Amino acid sequence: MNINTDSMVSITEANQNFSRVARLVDKTGSAVILKNNVPRYLVIDFRQAEQERQAPDEDVRAISRRLILQNREAYGELAK
Repeated sequence: MNINTDSMVSITEANQNFSRVARLVDKTGSAVILKNNVPRYLVIDFRQAEQERQAPDEDVRAISRRLILQNREAYGELAK
């Protein structure tokens, strides 16, 4: 996962000024909250979370086809 360093906020600052975190999410799509200078929490727009939660059926089918083709020999052995 790539993290935009402009959207990183310390946990202290997030606690004291959460509206800044919300504005960062509105502007950049996400905000990373650091605890002890380590990325710990990710705040994203709720609509983005809903979109990422479910993969479209065609994506799942395409991934399944690709995995079957890549592992055809293994599936053949398992079918025996």
